Amino acid sequence: MSAEAVVLPGVAALIHLVSTLMMAGVILFVQVVHYPLKARVGADAFSGYQRGHTLRTSWVVVPLMVPELASAAWLAALPPAPTLRPLAWAGLALLGVIWLSTALLQAPDHGRLGKGFDDRIHRRLVRTNWIRTAAWLLRVPVAVVLALPAS
Repeated sequence: MSAEAVVLPGVAALIHLVSTLMMAGVILFVQVVHYPLKARVGADAFSGYQRGHTLRTSWVVVPLMVPELASAAWLAALPPAPTLRPLAWAGLALLGVIWLSTALLQAPDHGRLGKGFDDRIHRRLVRTNWIRTAAWLLRVPVAVVLALPAS
């Protein structure tokens, strides 16, 4: 086996592990602390707060989510070991759940909340965000195993 055949999956696995761990931490904080506290911002300041939240959050999560997706796809196509292929595909499938949930549920609710606080939409955002939270937390052991040296 060439050095390149060992190094590239190792680099992808490291990028995957770091980005997944960071996103799991971000989403857990957002779910448990940040999203519930949105209800306490106040109606007068909420629209500006929400727009600021969306912009600032994007600066944190996009640089993590893009390499996470790219490295997950790389590992599914070229896993560090053939026996890890199903696990890599399971991790990629969980990312599919996360991205679909973001696009179909959370992003539209953030857009609606940008126009003003709505308790029903806020509660739905908090409730449906558990989909992403659970999926990212399930991805952590997947990323750890994929990053372990192949034996």
